[in-house]
Amino acid sequence: MAEAEGRVTLWGIEVFLAAAEEGAISAAARRLGVSPSAVSQQLSGLETALGALLLDRGARPMRMTPAGTMFRRHAQVMLNAALEARAELARADLAGLTTLRLGMIEDFEADVTPRLLSGLSEELKGCRFLLETGPSHRLLDQLDARALDVIVATDLPGDTAAEAAPREVHPILRDPFVAVCPRGQAPGDLPLIQYSARHLIGRQIASHLSRLGVKPASRFELDSYHAILAMVAAGAGWAILTPLALHQARRFRAEIEVQPLPFAPLDRTLSLQARAGVLRDIPDLIAHRLRALIAEEVVAPMRAAYPFIGDSLSVL
Repeated sequence: MAEAEGRVTLWGIEVFLAAAEEGAISAAARRLGVSPSAVSQQLSGLETALGALLLDRGARPMRMTPAGTMFRRHAQVMLNAALEARAELARADLAGLTTLRLGMIEDFEADVTPRLLSGLSEELKGCRFLLETGPSHRLLDQLDARALDVIVATDLPGDTAAEAAPREVHPILRDPFVAVCPRGQAPGDLPLIQYSARHLIGRQIASHLSRLGVKPASRFELDSYHAILAMVAAGAGWAILTPLALHQARRFRAEIEVQPLPFAPLDRTLSLQARAGVLRDIPDLIAHRLRALIAEEVVAPMRAAYPFIGDSLSVL
């Protein structure tokens, strides 16, 4: 217990302020784009560090204790000071940046990427932005070849290239796989429309099915979310995709049903990556902005549309 004393983190302070304002652990978790258990863990750690109970969790709505009310004033001052310092340092680093070569998987191109670039352009008045979209393995190759500065891609299991060319990695999103079926049907009723094994997401799905010994009937292998969902909507089969993929193809939602996988769960992790030590605080700044955009654009609406997804879809 003694070792934990004094370990007050900025993340713990941010979680406390969100919980105090929202009046519920679950509401604070939704606002921050994390799981309720992560919020509870941070609150417990902060209370242990301070040696005081900050929130009466038995009350509905949850309310601050006298110690919590006192600490809240200091917490807001500390958080504001940290954010101001962070922004000032980031601006100093960013001021000298004339070109930013950003690689993004296609999953974000409709909503998140335009907002990210617009926000960055407001701060980087003299910077030119070059955007490349593509599959994760290609973006990683371009990062290692120094053709891109920062990428957002799916983590590759057993990524040995990272050892030869060290990268800094900022986890962004945990994205679970789900079953997508024509409305009124279940996975067992139809053949599987597979995502192409030429892409990482397709290989992930194929490996998972192989490990489980599952061999669904299959006639189609495609490399486009929109094409796969169009075929599902037409009743040609069912598919294994993620909420992020569904978010990009919203026009098919009325004709499909989204269900948990009919076997062991599977998810993928998306991260922002850059070559280690090259861009100083810039990758962390972009990751921070990206998490906030994803929480608003993807996590909150997809959890609301498909409640069973819950915390399995979360900002990291």
